[in-house]
Amino acid sequence: MKKQNRISNIIINLLFCVGSLLFILPFVLIISASFTEEAALVEHGYKLIPSVFSTEAYKYVFRTPHQLIDSYKITIIYSLLATFLGVIVMSMLAYPLSRPNYKYKKPATFFIFFTMLFSGGLVPSYIWMTRYLHLGDTIWVYILPFLVNAFHVIVIRTFFQGLPQSLVESAKIDGASELQIFFRIVMPLSKPVIATISLLTLLARWNDWNTALIYIKSSNLYSLQYLLQKILREAEFVKNMADSAPVAGIDLDLSNLPSITIRFAMCMVAAGPMLVVFPFFQKYFAKGLTVGAVKG
Repeated sequence: MKKQNRISNIIINLLFCVGSLLFILPFVLIISASFTEEAALVEHGYKLIPSVFSTEAYKYVFRTPHQLIDSYKITIIYSLLATFLGVIVMSMLAYPLSRPNYKYKKPATFFIFFTMLFSGGLVPSYIWMTRYLHLGDTIWVYILPFLVNAFHVIVIRTFFQGLPQSLVESAKIDGASELQIFFRIVMPLSKPVIATISLLTLLARWNDWNTALIYIKSSNLYSLQYLLQKILREAEFVKNMADSAPVAGIDLDLSNLPSITIRFAMCMVAAGPMLVVFPFFQKYFAKGLTVGAVKG
C-alpha cells in the first residue's frame, strides 16, 4: 500500500512538473526572442537560448527614455489610484446588497446586472466624458469612469453574503454604526476577495491602452501600453518604408531594424512590473474568486 502511494505521489509530482514547464517555457521563449538578433530569429526560428545575442529591440524601445519613464509614472499612478478607489467604491456598493434587510436590494442588483448586458456606446461615452465631465486629456479619465465593474460588485456581494451575519448583529447590539461594521468587521474578513478584485482591477488598468487612444492628446499623459503600441506602429511603418525604398530608387540600410523582436521586448517591458506584483496576491487569488463566485 505504501509503495502504491509512493508511486502515485511520484506520478502526480511529475505531472505537476510538466504542467509547470508548459507555463514557464513560453515565458523563457519570449525572453530569449527579445534578446535575439532580428535576422537570426527569422533564419533559425525561436530557441530557448538566443542563437545570436542582441539588444537592438530594447535599444529601439528605450530610444526615448524620458517619454518611457513618464509613461511608467503616469501608468503606475493611475493604476494604483484607480485600484484603491475602485475597491473602496465597489465594496461599499456591494455591502448593502449583501444585507438581507436592505429594502431595494433586488432592483439595485438588477440595475447593476443590466449594465453588464448593455452600454451607451462609444460616441455617447465620448461626448459625456469630454463635453460634460471635462475629463478629456486629464489623468482622471483613466480613473473615474472605471471605478465600478458590475461583475466585481456581484463577486464581492456574494462573498459578503457568506460572512456570518451574527457578527454584524452583535456589532449592532453593541452600538456600532454601519460604517464601523463595514470597515472594522466586514473588510478585515474579506481579504481574499478584496485582494482578488484588486489584482483584477490593477491588471485591467495597467493593460489599458484604448483610453489614451481616445481621450489623451498630451504626450506626457500617454499610458505605457499606448506608448508601446505607438512605438510598434512607428517601427512597422519605418520597416515598410525600407522595404519599398528599393522600388522607389532609394537606398536605405535598415536591415537590422527590429520589427519582430521588438514585440517580445515590449512584452517584457509591459509585463515586468505585474510579474513582480502577482506573487503577493497569489495566495488570496484562488480562494477569493471561487468563494465569491460559487454562491448565488
